[in-house]
Amino acid sequence: METIVSGKYVELAYKIFIVDKEGDTMIFEFKEDKPDRFVFGNEPGMLESFTSHLEGLKAGDEFDFILSPIEAFGERDPNMVAVLDKSLFVIDGEFDSERVYEGAFVPMMTAEGMRIEGIVKEITSDKVTVDFNHQLAGETVKYTGKVLNVREATDEEKNPPHHCGGCGGGDCGGCGEGGCDNKEGCEGHHGDGDCCHKDGNQDGGCCHKAK
Repeated sequence: METIVSGKYVELAYKIFIVDKEGDTMIFEFKEDKPDRFVFGNEPGMLESFTSHLEGLKAGDEFDFILSPIEAFGERDPNMVAVLDKSLFVIDGEFDSERVYEGAFVPMMTAEGMRIEGIVKEITSDKVTVDFNHQLAGETVKYTGKVLNVREATDEEKNPPHHCGGCGGGDCGGCGEGGCDNKEGCEGHHGDGDCCHKDGNQDGGCCHKAK
């Protein structure tokens, strides 16, 4: 039976929990009918602490492990919170209140051309405060689930025509409006959200780290 090693196509069903003194709180789920799908060892930036618990497993095996903030998405960095001019969010002379509001995920572009995403924390008369920390920064995270499928990856799967890395099926983004707080489950890495990428600034993220 095939085991998880580099170059294998893998499908997983699992739940992600935040672990604190109050107990375990589920924040995201990949369901069996919409599993997390990726080529092991071919996903840029995937957390080594995540993959190390999967390597060697086979279809039918279950997993259950906890990652500390340092092992997972790092501690929160106050320098990742930006106070931006409100004029940056003006379209046709009007502030884009439909898409930019407290709690909204907003995509932006750095001076180097990198796509980043943050959550709007505060809006004043002339400023918008956006937090670009990963949504799970500072959190202890638990993964529990099952390996559904392991097989040799095809050439097309190893070299996808488009990759955002994510936990949804479509554009790059934050898994809808909820990011990693979407409990309904998403469709796999090759869309929006990211539940195993550390770089939440790019596509949401829940098991991948910054490049």
